[in-house]
Amino acid sequence: MSITKPLTEQKILIFAGEAYEDLELWYPKLRLEEAGVHVTLAGLEAGRTYPGKHGYPCQTDAAIADMVSTDFDGVVCAGGWMPDKLRRDPKVLQLLKEFEADQKLIAAICHGGWMPISADIYRGVKTTGSPGIKDDLINAGAEWIDAEVVRDGHHVTSRRPSDLPAFCREILNVLTGSNS
Repeated sequence: MSITKPLTEQKILIFAGEAYEDLELWYPKLRLEEAGVHVTLAGLEAGRTYPGKHGYPCQTDAAIADMVSTDFDGVVCAGGWMPDKLRRDPKVLQLLKEFEADQKLIAAICHGGWMPISADIYRGVKTTGSPGIKDDLINAGAEWIDAEVVRDGHHVTSRRPSDLPAFCREILNVLTGSNS
């Protein structure tokens, strides 16, 4: 049995960018911070304020280009239209591949799954996501399941904002080494 660091010693990266799904970024950020996890919001530019799909702004702490996967215990990929742009960034793909290689938390909700799809890390992984990307997940080699949350090892996925309570509970289970 592996020993997991206390939540207060863990660090999570959350990708941020224009037209992110407001709840899918803010709910995990605040829930993780409430549990004592240090959260870094990273976008294409550090210190930039990005508007959410519904107008709620977020300011990034850092630039994705400056992120190093070994500094984090996992990553959260929020949905919205943002993932379609960020999945084209080579550094985003590199980070996701490194998190995968190190078996660290990779959590994606709704359209956030586009980023791991483009990093080619879902082959053989049980996932869920927005029904709008179901075909993309299947074509990437994932097994799509219509459920509020799906955990497959270090992968946690959910479909939509109404699934956020289950999504965050499962993220915390992965970080604490608990089984659901």
